[in-house]
Amino acid sequence: MTPIERSRRKVLVVDDHADIRLMCRVNLQLEGYEVIEAADGQEGLDQIRSERPDVVLLDIMMPGIDGWQVLETVKGDPTLAGIPIVVLTARVQRDDEIRGWSAGASEYLPKPFNPATLTQVVNRTVRGEDDGGRRQRALEKLRIL
Repeated sequence: MTPIERSRRKVLVVDDHADIRLMCRVNLQLEGYEVIEAADGQEGLDQIRSERPDVVLLDIMMPGIDGWQVLETVKGDPTLAGIPIVVLTARVQRDDEIRGWSAGASEYLPKPFNPATLTQVVNRTVRGEDDGGRRQRALEKLRIL
């Protein structure tokens, strides 16, 4: 995907930490993406509904409406369910990862993450690569462990 093609793509970053939003914004804008931000779950839901981003980067641990609630709300709404969500979280326990994949996350990226990895994940998600296959393999692996 060229930078021109990416520039038509909108990424929403939902995280209560300004430094994480900044790091995501800077790296994704360098790749040509339009980046919008939300500082909490409610603002994230509002932005998802109004902006219809091509992909959402979603923190889990936020005050008020947390990332789990955002993920479940989006995936439970037929008009929003097709929007891919990449979970960005410091929650790296097996049960958390199973919960994320089971709830419909397209990717599960633990914090701290490498900006280059973030860009690769967003590129892959925007292109719709491995739609569902990665989730299924991750769930199978996690349930076996």
